Amino acid sequence: MVSSSRRDRGQAGLVVVMLATALFVSLTVAAVGFGGRLIDRTRAQTAADAAALASLTAGRSAARALAEVHGATLVMFERSSDGEQVTVVVRVGAATATAAATDAPRTP
Repeated sequence: MVSSSRRDRGQAGLVVVMLATALFVSLTVAAVGFGGRLIDRTRAQTAADAAALASLTAGRSAARALAEVHGATLVMFERSSDGEQVTVVVRVGAATATAAATDAPRTP
């Protein structure tokens, strides 16, 4: 007759494999979620930079068009009172980015 401890030995290995698999799946899901947020943040900043630069000469419509080309939504557009600086805020997914641009000469 085979003792019960000998039969249970294989069951412990199965539990370890199941726990390792669950841990691996959890870490993979977390990494994919983090990577998606990182990509959205980068895309939002790129869209904000492009929209701010384009809007210096062509205004709000150019900012909106450039944001949309980059998959973003223009949330805010603001031009300074002297017209030399613009600030835009765009959103991609849950990420929001702000950029400002100016066509004024740089002062030393």
